[in-house]
Amino acid sequence: MGEFISTAFGFPTALFSFMLLVVFAYWIFVVLGAVGMDALDVDVDADTGTAGGLSGLLSATGLSGVPVTVVLSLLITLSWFATLVGTVLLDLNEASTPALIALGLVVLVAAVLFAWLVTSGVVMGLRRFLPGDEPGAAHTDFVGSTCVIRTGRADEAFGQAEITAANGTASIVQVRTIGGETLSSGDTALVFDYDADSGVYLVTPFDRSLDPGSASA
Repeated sequence: MGEFISTAFGFPTALFSFMLLVVFAYWIFVVLGAVGMDALDVDVDADTGTAGGLSGLLSATGLSGVPVTVVLSLLITLSWFATLVGTVLLDLNEASTPALIALGLVVLVAAVLFAWLVTSGVVMGLRRFLPGDEPGAAHTDFVGSTCVIRTGRADEAFGQAEITAANGTASIVQVRTIGGETLSSGDTALVFDYDADSGVYLVTPFDRSLDPGSASA
C-alpha cells in the first residue's frame, strides 16, 4: 500500500491524483442530488453559434455532444490510470531526478493522448443515446411524454430524468419544475413544455390514475 501511495502522489501521477479526488467528490454530490451533470456546461453563443470556455475547448478536440463533466471525468480518470501504469512500468520511483523529469514528461504526454483517444470513442458511443441536434430532430418531440426522475430531486433549479423516445432509446435529459413543485428520484413526471432558452424540459408530477390508457387496463 505504501508503494501505491508513493506512486499515486509522486510525479507525474500526482498531477492527476488530486484532480481525481475532485472528480470523486463531484460525483458523490451528483448522486446525492446536490449538483447536476451539466454544472460546467455553457450556452451556445447566439451570435457566433459557438460555445465558450471548457465546452468550446472540448468541442474543438472532438469531445462535444456529451456533458462537460462526463468528458472531464473520463479524461482525468484515464490519464491518472495511464500515468500510474507508466510510472510503474518505467520504475520512475527509482529514477534519478533528471531521468524522472524527462521520462515523467513522456509519460504525461502519452497518458493524455491515450485518455483522449479512449474518451473520443466513448463520447461517440454516448452521442447515440443522447438527444441530438441533427437536422430534423425536435426537442418538442418529448413534450407530452412521461419521464422518470433520476436525480435525488427535481425542482425549479435542478433535475435530470430518463425519458424514452418513440424508437425505444432512453436518454437522460435536464428537467425543471414550476410553481414550487418538487419531485424525488424514481417519481414519474409529465413533460409539458420545452424551454429553448435554458435547454431544459418542464415537468410536473404525473398521476397514472389520470392516464386514459391506464383506465382501460
